[in-house]
Amino acid sequence: MIEILRSIPTSRHVPIEKCLKLYIRTYRLQFSIITGNRGLCGGPLKACESPGGSNSTSNDGSGSASGSGSGSGSGYDSGSGSGSGSSSKKPPIWMIAILVVVGVLIVVAIFAVMMMKRQRKQEATPSSVEAPPSNVRAKGYKGEKHGSPGNSRNGKRAPEATVKLTFVRDDRERFDLPDLLKASAEVLGSGSFGSSFKAALSIGPVVVVKRYKQMNNAGKEEFLEHMRRIGRLTHENLLPLVAYYYRKEEKLLVSDFVKNGSLAVHLHGCKSTGHPTLDWPTRLKIVKGVAKGLAYLHKELPSLIVPHGHLKSSNVLLNETCEPLLTDYGLIPIINQESAKKLMVAYKSPEYAQQGKITRKSDVWALGILILELLTGMFPGNFKGKESDHHQVEDLANWVKSVVGDQERPSKDMEVFDKEMGTINDSDGELMQDLLKIGLSCCEEDVEKRLDLKDAVGRIEELKRKDDDGASKAGQ
Repeated sequence: MIEILRSIPTSRHVPIEKCLKLYIRTYRLQFSIITGNRGLCGGPLKACESPGGSNSTSNDGSGSASGSGSGSGSGYDSGSGSGSGSSSKKPPIWMIAILVVVGVLIVVAIFAVMMMKRQRKQEATPSSVEAPPSNVRAKGYKGEKHGSPGNSRNGKRAPEATVKLTFVRDDRERFDLPDLLKASAEVLGSGSFGSSFKAALSIGPVVVVKRYKQMNNAGKEEFLEHMRRIGRLTHENLLPLVAYYYRKEEKLLVSDFVKNGSLAVHLHGCKSTGHPTLDWPTRLKIVKGVAKGLAYLHKELPSLIVPHGHLKSSNVLLNETCEPLLTDYGLIPIINQESAKKLMVAYKSPEYAQQGKITRKSDVWALGILILELLTGMFPGNFKGKESDHHQVEDLANWVKSVVGDQERPSKDMEVFDKEMGTINDSDGELMQDLLKIGLSCCEEDVEKRLDLKDAVGRIEELKRKDDDGASKAGQ
């Protein structure tokens, strides 16, 4: 039997009729080897006699019998003989059972493979927050509700994921990420590290949400601790952090919305935005506020090499009274190093270009560039590779030096000063000249010769006192 079974082709296209014939041949072969033994009867041997002693059918060796009674004594049951003739025309039950089991296992295996592939595809596509357009709900975060609230696609109520913002200030009204996703949103732009948008909550404040993707320089616990430290900072010239959302792939930082916009907009985009130009007293006020805010950061964050690290005009917001508010401060410890080196202002300082390192005076250099930007109305990014007097100028400070030359006190009418400041009297002209010198001293390429922050702030405060004295005398 084994040899006959081995002779069956292994192709899956063997007809079932051929398999049945081979099975019948095998079955008959088993009984042919016992023919000739006395006392044996029943198919495929001679028919067994009935209890009455007469044969119920002819002994033709065909294995078919019309009698239904059982054989006597020691022979095979006549039922088996008669059953063999009928059962040989269809596969046995055990073979059918095996085929059914194998078929079920194949179906289960295919289903399992499909489910595994589907699960891997879902895991390979992480959810992310997209900056939503105006009046459209943002999507992509866990906990977002698609369709009718609380319902899944099959109509069953889906469990709501807990997605919470972490607030760092106790005096702020509480809201959560789903509230932000439902809010009317306006894209503000895409900055150095990601996009930002304004969210007007249906019941609550108007906030700005900044999305960062380059904040993987610190682990989760380090990040949370740094956020708590930033959240404790309170100063009139700092825009406070309100809340944050942590996710491994990206982070959200939430702060108040400042309607008046940034210093960069007022200096370089006032004509297109309709903002009035900044006069000299307002610019002096802004310089003083920036210096005070920077000094506070250096005092409260002594462990950071560069407490701000990203000081520039677009990161200085102006409130309704043009009081400056510093933003994007204290980010260097949590920003990816490669991104920080490419994008952050501190890494554009002369010491990093020359020695490959940043220092606490890198913030002083950034303050000096900001002072020169306020006085000249020139955007610092426009000076990379620009020529002045047939030599290349690398930054705004070098351009100012090339224009001023060796003059100890440049005239207030020189092209170095922004004409948008309006008419300048002699007293204000002297203050502008003094501030220009402070700005250049802050931009000194030699770190040892550069002003430290304390001295720079002191000299700026002295300018403010002179301005106040001049205003009081003019009033008399």
